[in-house]
Amino acid sequence: MLGRKTFTPAEIDQARTAVRAEVAALRVHDDPVLATALLLALDRRFVHRIRSASGKDTNPVTELELIAESLLDHGGVLTPNKVIKYQPERSVLGLQPGDRIAPDADAVERLADAFLAELSVRFGEDVAPV
Repeated sequence: MLGRKTFTPAEIDQARTAVRAEVAALRVHDDPVLATALLLALDRRFVHRIRSASGKDTNPVTELELIAESLLDHGGVLTPNKVIKYQPERSVLGLQPGDRIAPDADAVERLADAFLAELSVRFGEDVAPV
């Protein structure tokens, strides 16, 4: 699949509905391993987003990208890359480079809500072409 610069409102709404159900289940089980799996699942839904739309600054879209990359490639330790200019003070979760990623349900919900809101702004079908 080629990179995408737009997502439909239906795709974003489906993700929002899934996240609500997943966070509710997470609140029952309170498991950081499940929490990280939920973040990876959210990232996967929109994995083909293009850089020119997601940006290189610290925003919820790039924050989730860094978290997913860190979970998959860096043993769950937040590891900035050379592309995204990560600034912890501008992030949703406030993780510092080198922090272990072990979110609770509140953190997953905050990041997911912020990610989907920012995704709508940057990738919504009504945005100007990139």
